[in-house]
Amino acid sequence: MHLVLASRSPRRIELLGQLGMKFDIIPSQCKERSRKKRPAARVKELAVQKAFDVARKYPGAVVIGADTLVYCQGEIIGKPKDKADAMRILRKLNGAWQRVYTGVCILCLREQKVIFGYDVSKCKARRLSEKELQHLAGKHMDKAGAYAVQDQQDPFIERIVGSRSNVVGFPVEFFNKLFKEFLSL
Repeated sequence: MHLVLASRSPRRIELLGQLGMKFDIIPSQCKERSRKKRPAARVKELAVQKAFDVARKYPGAVVIGADTLVYCQGEIIGKPKDKADAMRILRKLNGAWQRVYTGVCILCLREQKVIFGYDVSKCKARRLSEKELQHLAGKHMDKAGAYAVQDQQDPFIERIVGSRSNVVGFPVEFFNKLFKEFLSL
């Protein structure tokens, strides 16, 4: 089975690699656009878009697509646009509970098999001073929520309820369950 991860995220590569699977890394080139307002619907739609984008070029491969976002106080929060946006995001999340959603899609066009879903975890951000937030802003521009729970130098998240790997960006436990279902389709 030729497995392909439709992402260049170092976190996703590392987490999928920890499962002992051999896979190629072929990042999706699609524009990540969704009009979905509900976080779960949005991450599922974007994970499917990414997987299909790569699968069109590799129809015999089993392609894995994923998308992560943070949801807090009614706002869907993705990656920051710039340092000022990172600061705005961190201020909003500062001391607050939030939910992290990751959509996962597994598909093979040649076999006409597709399965997708999402995982969600709750996180509580530690209350940091304005100076601490300024130090953190801009460090994690490639991550939804502008923080990195896996970074030992990032003190922002104090508590996680649910999958830690989901907060990192790839819900390993959920993926395993979904992959077993995919294999039985």
